[in-house]
Amino acid sequence: MGEPSQAAGPGLPSSPPPPPPGPRSGCSLAPTAGKGTPQPGGDITGHLTFPLLSVTLLVSFGSSMLYGYNLAVVNSPAAHIKAFYNATWSRRYGHGLAPGPLTLLYSLTVSIFALGGLVGSLLVGVLVEQYGRNGALSRSALLVLLASGFMGFSRELGSPEMVIVGRSITGLHSGICLSVVPLYLGEIAPKNLRGFLGLIPSIFICLGVFFAQVLGLPELLGEDRFWPLYLSVVVVPASLQLLLLHCFPESPRYLLIERNDVCRATKALCRFLGTSDVQEVIEEMKEEQRSLSSVEMVSIWQLLQDHSVRWQTLSVVVVNAGMQLSGIDAIWFYTNTIFKNARIPAAQIPYTTVGTGAIEVVAGLIGCFTIEKVGRRPLIITGFCTMGICSAGITVSLLLQTTLPWMRYVSVACVVGIIAGFCMGPAGVPFLMTAELFTQSHRPAAYIVGGSLNWLCNFTIGLIFPFLQMSAGAFCYLVFCGICLLVALYVYLVVPETKNKTFMEISHIFATRRSFLSIPAHLIGMKKLDGYGALESSSLEDSGSRLP
Repeated sequence: MGEPSQAAGPGLPSSPPPPPPGPRSGCSLAPTAGKGTPQPGGDITGHLTFPLLSVTLLVSFGSSMLYGYNLAVVNSPAAHIKAFYNATWSRRYGHGLAPGPLTLLYSLTVSIFALGGLVGSLLVGVLVEQYGRNGALSRSALLVLLASGFMGFSRELGSPEMVIVGRSITGLHSGICLSVVPLYLGEIAPKNLRGFLGLIPSIFICLGVFFAQVLGLPELLGEDRFWPLYLSVVVVPASLQLLLLHCFPESPRYLLIERNDVCRATKALCRFLGTSDVQEVIEEMKEEQRSLSSVEMVSIWQLLQDHSVRWQTLSVVVVNAGMQLSGIDAIWFYTNTIFKNARIPAAQIPYTTVGTGAIEVVAGLIGCFTIEKVGRRPLIITGFCTMGICSAGITVSLLLQTTLPWMRYVSVACVVGIIAGFCMGPAGVPFLMTAELFTQSHRPAAYIVGGSLNWLCNFTIGLIFPFLQMSAGAFCYLVFCGICLLVALYVYLVVPETKNKTFMEISHIFATRRSFLSIPAHLIGMKKLDGYGALESSSLEDSGSRLP
């Protein structure tokens, strides 16, 4: 851990050391638990309880799914929205928009979602410290209600600006939730369920994309008169989360370590873990609280300057930037355009798009149910490699389809491969990694850094991809191919496996490695640790000293 600093950086004010136990800390605890007691935040194995599963499904449905829906919702009604913009411009100024400015205006509508997300990610630190994880998610749902009103009434009021403002507000909501949801789930999940629960939001992101594709069919909301409703149906899941989320407790780690509220933390633990024997868990969390008592919550600037976590920070930067620069947003934003360029018949494009959505849901389920068996690294490396190969495949198929008509189906297969590879690993593992690679004091700042880069790259791709496609043609996908393969290589060389490891163990892996690039991460051995992150035999430092 780096030297504590008194100054807080942007987006994450410093907090004072936890106060000494007060009246709230006098809550009587349950009898001492045995060693097998489930522990949240990743220290002791536990079983899946109904409250754990319910809150995971609720925040995934009410927050994560909206991110996926808003990514894909602008794909189907693109022609209708452009026609609305053109007609409104003509009424106002007496002439329509030229193709260039119209493309720019629509690209702004698509990419402003990411700009709002960037702002939202910068607010995460303030919100989770002020309102907690649960409270931040509850309050952010109000933004969706506001955004739905803007987009739903935009055509009635003849205002393209309302569509753009509504898209930016939905981005603000997604920017907050995309960081807070994995932070919340990572702190309440036992270590043996952290991967499983951590990837459920990515499944709902895929479901959101799928629902957007299904509702965009001509038989449902794909007609011109329905596009405002199509953009604003996100109000339904957000309202459900707003109504029900208060029924679930706040993160126990937040309540005890940051708020020193032992009584509420104990009740939350009993509720989430399905047992009253939580004293051992409370004592472990108090130990972490004492270890952090002299260290303030780290700001963004402090995180970037802290040499003790430089490789964790760099890893978060690489995987989050690579996640968006892989080209997945170009695929989601402009699926119909890609299929049109592949000369798929126009009548078949909506149904082909829905088919890709179904496959991505299946791929997300495969990743969710295999992550605790195969680990994080194999999923993310395989995912990025698959995306890179398929991106190169799109380039080859587009170049050869004039002479080989059947290559159009190769294009469709490559699009499916990119989406499936993404949903199987890169869609959820980067957010899970951010929670696992850092301790409590660094974690919010790490989410701000990762989330900001994620959204900045999302905005860049959404804005420039149409112009990149017009200038480079089929070769634009080779850029995405190179990025995917480089990220996969970085993960292979640098990022260790975190499956079934406590936060303390993961920190020790990084602390004991002198050079990440000298040895592939999978060759770094871990000594056996007991349930609380303590070594049962020789120390990690001894094993680390044998590294070259």
